[in-house]
This record gives sequence, C-alpha cells and structure tokens, in this order.
Amino acid sequence: MGSDSEAEKSQQKEKEKKMLALAPIAKPLAGKKLSKKTLKLVRKASEHKCLKRGVKEVVKSIRRGHKGLCVIAGNISPIDVITHVPILCEEAEIPYVYVASKEDLATAGATKRPTCCVLVLTKPAKGELPPEEQEKIKADYSQIVSDVSELTSSLF
Repeated sequence: MGSDSEAEKSQQKEKEKKMLALAPIAKPLAGKKLSKKTLKLVRKASEHKCLKRGVKEVVKSIRRGHKGLCVIAGNISPIDVITHVPILCEEAEIPYVYVASKEDLATAGATKRPTCCVLVLTKPAKGELPPEEQEKIKADYSQIVSDVSELTSSLF
C-alpha cells in the first residue's frame, strides 16, 4: 500500500516540474481536457501522415501556405528556438496552442525524441485518405480549432 502512495507522489512531483518548466510566452496554454483532445488529434494525424514534426518542417510548411493547427510544447529550453513560430502562425492565420510537455507531444506524434512543435494538416501531404477517415479528422480538427479560438479570445 505504501508503494502506491509513493508512486502517486512521484507522478505529482513530475507534473509540478513540468508546470514549473513552462515558458513565460506559453499562452494560450491548453487546459487538461483540451490538451488531451489535442494530443489525441496529433496521434490520429500521425497515423494518417497528416503531421509535420519539428520547428524546421513546421516553419517550411507555414511559409508554403499549408493550413492546419500548430501545437507547440510549452517547456522548451532555450525558448528562442520557438519564439518565431507563433508570429508566423498569426501572420498566416493558423490557430496555435501550447501544451505542457514536449515529451507528451512526441509520444502523441509517434516519435521517440521530444518534439518542440507539430503542425496538424487537414489532409495528408501525399496521397489521399478514405472519405470516412478524412471526415473524422476534419470533425476533430474543427472542434479543437473552435476550442482554441475560444481560449485565445478569452486572453485578448
């Protein structure tokens, strides 16, 4: 019984560390529920090859005019690595949201290395998806984008 409470305490300490390591510019930061939904969408998008991973790929996609949802990790150090990404997103009118952990973002994106940011595309870069899969991703995407825009409007 004692080991259960110790495990819970260690998990709680890890969560506190993640929250302490958040960058000061990590706004709009997704709450627990929105983070879970967003990471689920990232997981679906990675399965269907509708995902761009890493700062370099995301910036390249935004500059080429691809649209989607940009998910940025909030615990990046040094912060200078990602400070230009939200500005690019705002100029291209792409919604963006911060999640607490780069490790969680990498796990959802099906990579082993921690990931700074990902861009969830509405359709795959190459090839086509079956219509029913496309509709599922589109529905989840539009739900999360509306939640993110709601969160952003409450900030400003």
